[in-house]
Amino acid sequence: MSRKNILITGASSGLGEEMARQFAALGRNLALAARRTDRLDELRAELTATYPGITVAVRALDVNDHDAVFKVFGEFREELGSLDRVVVNAGLGKGQPIGTGYFYANKQTAETNFVAALAQCEAAMEAFREQDSGHLVVISSMSAMRGMRGNLSTYAATKAGIAALAEGIRVDTLKTPIKVSTIYPGYIRSEMNDKVKKTPLMVDTVPGVRAMVKAIEREVAEACAPSWPWTLLGFAMRNLPLPIVAKMS
Repeated sequence: MSRKNILITGASSGLGEEMARQFAALGRNLALAARRTDRLDELRAELTATYPGITVAVRALDVNDHDAVFKVFGEFREELGSLDRVVVNAGLGKGQPIGTGYFYANKQTAETNFVAALAQCEAAMEAFREQDSGHLVVISSMSAMRGMRGNLSTYAATKAGIAALAEGIRVDTLKTPIKVSTIYPGYIRSEMNDKVKKTPLMVDTVPGVRAMVKAIEREVAEACAPSWPWTLLGFAMRNLPLPIVAKMS
């Protein structure tokens, strides 16, 4: 199935930016949203020059402004005629161990990664229910497989939360033309982790996102990306004793 009009949040950098490039190469029209409009404008110029047959619409959006989420999604839908796929990608990676005086940072991550993601899912599903079609894609994380320690505790919890949210929406839409996919990226190089120099199993942005796009195009319910070795590691993370998982994190 071809989803012609694709909306991506957090599209000004990292995984969202590369997803835009790869979907553009497939001939899809794009609705790109992020806070940094200068980056979006540069990306639009690049994509329309490389792929002159596609439409690229851009809007400024802070996903923590929930009213703006609904407004911008509606504007994109009006401009493109429909929203065929929405990729809930915008997120935040900062955090500190619980109880160390950084509630404000963990709260910001929780609000951005879960509450703002909920707003995006609500806005997308309103459009899809009205159209009686669409593909909702939620970008979770391999850290969602189990509770993580230290700086990852809040981040992992939010990614587990949106995975559960996506599954609930999937249950609601099982007998409808609306599809819901949850993607669990492994260690893929992006601006969020560009200061991390040595991480086992880290892959570069382009091949990592290629694996994500492949899974999204298949419209699977859930997928780890890249599939190898993360599908196997995901099973291990869910089933191994917690002390062993703690060493893995």
